[in-house]
Amino acid sequence: MRAATVSSFGGPEAVDVVELPVPEPGPGQARVKVAAAALNPVDAAMRAGAFGGDGEWIGLGWDVAGTVDAVGDGAEALWSAGDRVIGLATGHHRPLGTHAEYAVLDAEALAPAPTELDDVQAATLPLNTLSALQALGLLGLRAGQSLLVTGAAGGVGTHTVELARLHGLRVTALASPGDEEFLASRGADRFLPRTSAPEPAAFDGVLDAAVLGDDALAAVADDGAYVGVWPGQEPGAERGIRVAALDVRADGAQLNELARLADQGVLLPRVARTYPLGEAAAAHAHLAAPGVRGRLVLVP
Repeated sequence: MRAATVSSFGGPEAVDVVELPVPEPGPGQARVKVAAAALNPVDAAMRAGAFGGDGEWIGLGWDVAGTVDAVGDGAEALWSAGDRVIGLATGHHRPLGTHAEYAVLDAEALAPAPTELDDVQAATLPLNTLSALQALGLLGLRAGQSLLVTGAAGGVGTHTVELARLHGLRVTALASPGDEEFLASRGADRFLPRTSAPEPAAFDGVLDAAVLGDDALAAVADDGAYVGVWPGQEPGAERGIRVAALDVRADGAQLNELARLADQGVLLPRVARTYPLGEAAAAHAHLAAPGVRGRLVLVP
């Protein structure tokens, strides 16, 4: 089978599509015949060596949509061959990711695919929706409180706006001026252009998807909450603010609920373009270009 991998760090040209044996599921695992797999900034970071692993063979891809092909011992009660699923494969130093013709995931990391979405649309959901949901859990805000989302037009940012609105928060979205109408349609109560500094100490919580750091922390009220999306890059705590960094985890039960919300139209999948798996390097180059809205999706 073919799989997108990195054996030496670098730019998009470092991505190699190679032939590998079809993986076998171990105990508690399921093998998925991949129909579509989204490309995310974390894949570019892995390719560039942001998480280390010098000299290792690294498989790319976290998101997946496809069909269960085989199950390991102990997974038979959860999945059967032919089940249509989505899932998230986490980790920065895996020999095989989801940018492949087949992928092996923990059976409990999978969820039934949304019935109203095709595989390309469904593949955009796992990493970004789970990140948004788990970030809101870390913030711990109550209905009626105020939330600022930086980078609100990105994958994690948009889904955070959607879920925050569903949870009764008052949402302010910070993004490029051209994104104002779109974010209002997804549930933002207010909009701030990214060229404007947020009001100081004005929000009960901030989800800093744009990685603004100290500038975003300054917008949090005393004793509020700040959550960043890149562990190790969050600012230091001050003024009683709780500071946390999201380390997204695979969770099939959460993903099942998120798939249901996608079927209801609460969560909107955004696809910018699809690429054949063999053109993974070109997809990485596209991801690096400014102004990409929606996910790039690889199709084996």
